[in-house]
Amino acid sequence: MAGIPSSLRELFYSFSDGNGMSNEPLADTSEQVYISPLALLKILKHGRAGVPMEVMGLMLGEIVDEYTIRIVDVFAMPQSGNSVSVEAVDPVYQTNMLEELKKTGRHEMVVGWYHSHPGFGCWLSGTDVNTQKSFEQLNPRTIGVVVDPIQSVKGKVVIDCFRLINPHILMLGQEPRQTTSNIGYLTKPTLTALVHGLNRNYYSIVINYRKNELEKNMLLNLHKDIWVNPLKLLDFDEQKKNTDETLESIKKLTSLYNKNLSNEMKKTREEILLENIGKIDAKKRIQNCVETLLNDSILTSIVANMFNKKSKAI
Repeated sequence: MAGIPSSLRELFYSFSDGNGMSNEPLADTSEQVYISPLALLKILKHGRAGVPMEVMGLMLGEIVDEYTIRIVDVFAMPQSGNSVSVEAVDPVYQTNMLEELKKTGRHEMVVGWYHSHPGFGCWLSGTDVNTQKSFEQLNPRTIGVVVDPIQSVKGKVVIDCFRLINPHILMLGQEPRQTTSNIGYLTKPTLTALVHGLNRNYYSIVINYRKNELEKNMLLNLHKDIWVNPLKLLDFDEQKKNTDETLESIKKLTSLYNKNLSNEMKKTREEILLENIGKIDAKKRIQNCVETLLNDSILTSIVANMFNKKSKAI
């Protein structure tokens, strides 16, 4: 504080308790952000769809305590940006989307925002810092997540979470965060992030992924099939059994689809959309069953002909 003019020093002390310590509670280095698998898949899918442009969205969840922020779902915003920045948030769209989500049982609040950096790592640009600042004015615990859909591969997601550092704390010579525990491991910062203001203008928060048993089973079954499965020739009785089951499911789905069509004639488009959320889409199920039935029949015929030709040649 010796090199700071007296007028500025008095201003700094007016925001503190007189001994150089701010009255605001400091964030902890053990703070972690838990992202659900559903939210992570949505973020990656949205980011990959927007390549080479940046995309952004809002994250829904809850601030559990001083050490935990839980993200359960996300939704995309109708904004896109160039290679270094993304536009501001549309408040009208945000309000309407939150109202529609509440009708479907999603009552969580907005705990932060996310955007993509396709191909150039995780850090905050000047525009991103201003956007994050507008969020933190509403809630100081708000976070900003950056994901790189280009560098992300299976088993390793290039993602990071940031929050701004109060410039008054740095000018007073204080640490931006306090350390009260050894829980949590910070990832090693990249040189690009350090050049763009990491640990000067903003700091990184640990990201963790918490999965329940249902989510674990879903993710394990995501890529369960192997490439040789379509080349296997099933037994005729087993093939007939699978075909009969598929035809029976098509019959049930057809009756359900006809019932839904009769009900939709009496309702508006918004009522139809709200009622169909979380329910079986009979039309898509019928299309999938028909495609599966045709593919199985064609592949079985091709493989059977190959074996017949081979047996005749022998």
